[in-house]
Amino acid sequence: MIKQQRYASGAHFAFTDRWGGVSAAPYDQLNLGGAVGDDPAAVRENRARAARELGLAPESVVWMNQVHGKDVAVVDGPWCDGDIPCVDAVVTTRRGLALAVLTADCAPVLLADPVAGITGAAHAGRPGMVAGVVPETVRAMTERGARADRIVAHTGPSVCGRCYEVPAAMRDEVAAVVPEAWATTSWGTPAVDVTAGVAAQLAAAGVPVREDSHICTMESADHFSYRRDRTTGRLASYVWLDGAL
Repeated sequence: MIKQQRYASGAHFAFTDRWGGVSAAPYDQLNLGGAVGDDPAAVRENRARAARELGLAPESVVWMNQVHGKDVAVVDGPWCDGDIPCVDAVVTTRRGLALAVLTADCAPVLLADPVAGITGAAHAGRPGMVAGVVPETVRAMTERGARADRIVAHTGPSVCGRCYEVPAAMRDEVAAVVPEAWATTSWGTPAVDVTAGVAAQLAAAGVPVREDSHICTMESADHFSYRRDRTTGRLASYVWLDGAL
């Protein structure tokens, strides 16, 4: 199933859960990740099903090879399968082109300035957040005419700060860069809150309108979680603006 929100401005934000696809266990059912060991034919069918449910053509969706970095690619159409670069964010000025992020605990960050006709999508895991992938995405958008104070931002399901346990030294390293990400698990050990860190980075970049998911992937049986299951599928988050390609 897919949760979708459409604004009157024509901006669309959508987030999948794990149900409604054709993948077999341990990727059941709606695995949208092509690099986790699942049957490629099942992934193609799942991506086509998700696109149809969203009213999109499968060929109008841009996917990334995500590597936990901060590189941003500017796109005006999907890549050929063999030419997908290793980036963790994409930006487009093309209406009707959907940008997709794959996650299974990391925070998907979706951005849109409907007035300028510019969208962005970022994969913000702990390393990418620390590296600054979200500010880099906002910068790439504003360089092309977006205004930070007009950008609407959504974050999707991700592991929460109550569950994302890390060594104390790692928490200190993260907090030295993004203090707002400092957290403690529900059982009292050091943790990182990636969504809180992303929220602080967006605010610092001047992005005022934000809606955060309250779903923790590690706690939710309806969502894939790498930290919980290790071998598992990937969720997808999509952003696009109304308009023909």
